[in-house]
Amino acid sequence: MKRFLISLFHLLSFPALVVGAVGVLFGAAASFGAETDEQIKAHSEVLDLAGAFQNDGFKLRDGTWYAQVSQGHSQTLQVNLYSGNAYWFSVADVGGATGLTVSVFDDHGNPVEVQTYQKDNKAAAGFSPDASGLYYVEVSSSAQAATTFCLIYSYK
Repeated sequence: MKRFLISLFHLLSFPALVVGAVGVLFGAAASFGAETDEQIKAHSEVLDLAGAFQNDGFKLRDGTWYAQVSQGHSQTLQVNLYSGNAYWFSVADVGGATGLTVSVFDDHGNPVEVQTYQKDNKAAAGFSPDASGLYYVEVSSSAQAATTFCLIYSYK
């Protein structure tokens, strides 16, 4: 019960998408209904990036997260990850803005060491957790103007 309450607190504290092993629960930052043209373009861009990881044996998780970021206004995603797996979190935006970054934090908010990729309007962070549990993926941008991004993640 305590773990449920902590998870509920985190869900209510972060406008995020919570992705677990069983399914997907969309929070305030996720969009419902039909995708916009910007979201469709961002999704196409991020699939191009994630395709490179698929070539290395990674499988795409179900679920797509759309949100907007700008300098000083990042978005956070809560995920449940398992030790023994490797993960890549990939993002792309549609504005062609550079400066997207993906960071990963443990359940205490401490940054974890990740491999990074960043080029043009795409960014990714990859790592293998030492312990199973909750992690937070943060997407931020150095651009002044808000931009719509799409995040997907892969695992193996």
